[in-house]
Amino acid sequence: MAQVVEQVVRRGRKFDQVLAGARTIFLRDGFDGASVDDIARQAGVSKATLYAYFPDKQLLFKEICSQECLRQTQEVEAEIDPAMTVEAMLMLAGVRIAGFLMSDFGQNACRLVIGEGARFPELARDFYRNGPALVHDRLAHHLHHLAQNGQLQIDDLDLAADQFIQLCKASILEKLVFRMDHHLREDRVRQSVQGAVEMFMARYGVQRG
Repeated sequence: MAQVVEQVVRRGRKFDQVLAGARTIFLRDGFDGASVDDIARQAGVSKATLYAYFPDKQLLFKEICSQECLRQTQEVEAEIDPAMTVEAMLMLAGVRIAGFLMSDFGQNACRLVIGEGARFPELARDFYRNGPALVHDRLAHHLHHLAQNGQLQIDDLDLAADQFIQLCKASILEKLVFRMDHHLREDRVRQSVQGAVEMFMARYGVQRG
């Protein structure tokens, strides 16, 4: 039986340079349309250097998505203050979830994965694991602590996290998928997130009295 060799990413001096160039080309041309020649040219490196860092194009796209999603998640967690109210914490998380979808990277990456997921299912799965799944896990972690502290009443943390995330996307995702993003306005999106927080608290908030 042939042995499967796991491909790994190698880091080095031009690692960030390669990622920046690849990010531009992937978002411009899509995963399938992005050529190694164009990525190397945009990054200002040789093809040999590119392959030295990333022996596989899918690994390169995965790394770009992973870094962007991790950066977004870390920024949110850095802003969370233990003294915040539950509503304020949820509003912060919701605005960031919606903001990622509305960003140039978020819009293009989501369209790219949705459009090419059927041909490249592992690409879609990698994006999910490094993006939506990461957000879900971190949100469920914080909801768990809020429930333990008696600030929320939640029996199913995974379901609650999914519900909040989907509520925050309610006025955005379909418009992006169907190229109706010109109808998106930041004030309306924020209003939608506020509604998501209110609905979530109506279901899971602790009644005081």
